[in-house]
Amino acid sequence: MSTQTAVAPARRKRGFNLEKWGWLFMRASGVVLVVLIFGHLFVNLMLGDGIHALDFGFVAGKFADPFWQWWDVLMLWLALIHGANGMRTIVNDYVTHAKVRTALVWALGLAAGLLIILGTLVVFTFDPCLGVTESSTLWETCQAQG
Repeated sequence: MSTQTAVAPARRKRGFNLEKWGWLFMRASGVVLVVLIFGHLFVNLMLGDGIHALDFGFVAGKFADPFWQWWDVLMLWLALIHGANGMRTIVNDYVTHAKVRTALVWALGLAAGLLIILGTLVVFTFDPCLGVTESSTLWETCQAQG
């Protein structure tokens, strides 16, 4: 006769689970990004004169509107964080050396952070009249704005 002993289930560590929240973020941000990207493409390519209207003036007009500024910044932030998190997952899955893995994850975070800061600054500080001279087609528009 043999005896069997019941093994108690392993206790899970309580606290913040980065992998769970990363997984949930990827699903939620993916859905939001689909809406933001297709909205961006529809407005830029389908409305008005379509692709023929895309020029410096079109971009300047969009960046003058706070709605489009926030739309593009949200798209930028979500895309960069989503992409960096995906790359972090790949690095964690395939890089076996702990120091190399740590260095790569830090490099990803720094690159994403730098691009987020620079992109946000570009969107919110964009000035279409910066450097416009009298020979430019924007001269009259910029003079009218003051």
